Amino acid sequence: MPQHTHNPTEPNAVAQQPSRRTFMGQALAGTAALTLGGILPGFSPKSYARIQGANDRIQVGMMGVNSRGLALASNFALQPNCQVRSVSDVDTRAADKCIAAVEKLAGAKPQVVPDFRKALEDKDLDALIVAAPDHWHAPAALLASKAGKHVYLEKPCSHNPHEGELLVAAQKKYKNVIQMGNQRRSWPNVAAGVMAVRDGIIGRPYFAKGWYTNNRPSIGTGKASAAPSWLNYDLWQGPAPRQAFKDNILHYNWHWFWNWGTGESLNNGTHMLDLMRWGLNVDYPTRVTSTGGRYRYQDDWETPDTQVISLEFANNTGMTWEGRSCNGRTVEGSSVGVIFYGDKGALQIDGGNAYKVYDLDNNLVKEVKNDLAINARDRMNPSQALDALHIQNFFDAIRKGAALNSDILSGHQSTLLCQLGNIALRSGSTLDVDPATGRIKNNKAAERFWKREYQRGWEPTV
Repeated sequence: MPQHTHNPTEPNAVAQQPSRRTFMGQALAGTAALTLGGILPGFSPKSYARIQGANDRIQVGMMGVNSRGLALASNFALQPNCQVRSVSDVDTRAADKCIAAVEKLAGAKPQVVPDFRKALEDKDLDALIVAAPDHWHAPAALLASKAGKHVYLEKPCSHNPHEGELLVAAQKKYKNVIQMGNQRRSWPNVAAGVMAVRDGIIGRPYFAKGWYTNNRPSIGTGKASAAPSWLNYDLWQGPAPRQAFKDNILHYNWHWFWNWGTGESLNNGTHMLDLMRWGLNVDYPTRVTSTGGRYRYQDDWETPDTQVISLEFANNTGMTWEGRSCNGRTVEGSSVGVIFYGDKGALQIDGGNAYKVYDLDNNLVKEVKNDLAINARDRMNPSQALDALHIQNFFDAIRKGAALNSDILSGHQSTLLCQLGNIALRSGSTLDVDPATGRIKNNKAAERFWKREYQRGWEPTV
């Protein structure tokens, strides 16, 4: 079976060395073809740094570098047309580790700026990379937009629907580039599979199923204590209403607390719901239901560990997403994936950069494979080489005005599907939704989850 490949190339060299301001709207000077990993064999980022001056590279600041942020910082540092200029984190240990990693990869030591808001004052900073906890995603992106910076925003783009609407409004106002980090939009074979669905390879697609499974342990019952000396806990909480520090919140378990996190549906479901929305060619749903709860353990975990979200759309299509955080039994042989069902067959995309097509008799009729190893359960860096394509798309949008693979409106629409599922579950109701706006109709119990409460003085605005 054929295998798709993707080898993005940089534009031809320009005749004269551009100024920093001119560069941001033009092609890079003298840059060679990029491979999936971001650099040519035999060349290191240090080699490129010697060839290409710092003024010719997009200057980025990292916000949140403990786990996923560290992987992102490393990936950005590997890109020859980029320089990691600053590192911001409320955890001094994480910041030091990231700075050392970036310096080793790129040969240049970024500045440590503990408060990312100070980093935004740097006139030479082009973009902020946001990988902090979910409650900081939209507020940080809004501050960066106001400061005239572009934003690479890890999923989900917002903690609640109101923040997603603010992001869309901010991008329209400030005209900056905001790319959400649903990286599969840039994986070549995944994109080809989705396009095949839309082009009719399985006939009319009318239903999609997505899933995520894992074997996460109990987080126990946290003990109240003073925040550790290495942590600026007040800045970590930021816009969230203040809660006392407990020893089972940081660094990953905040995902399971509503004050800061959004549960498994937005943690991992965002990727699959985005692919399903893309493949079915829909925006906002008409009806949303959800069932689930914290079933596996009795501990401090607040969000569902088991959840099913069902959505219906105006074009007579539907989708479901199933999340099982604490039982890793796979679906269709994969820990994560989506299947599209049509009147002539089905197309399956697992956790990697590949897809399979089946006819109505369940015969495999086409398979597009990928050689790169991907671990969908690696919460830090499951697919560095492929994610570099998403980063380069972000850069192309900044310097050449290229279309984003995941602009903020699209990112908000996909994030909202997960948020509506959580709202349906938390309100114990079926949601009727306006398919033109995504807004909940005539349901006060549900509408109260549209926007959160904020710590006084930290409210995000456009």
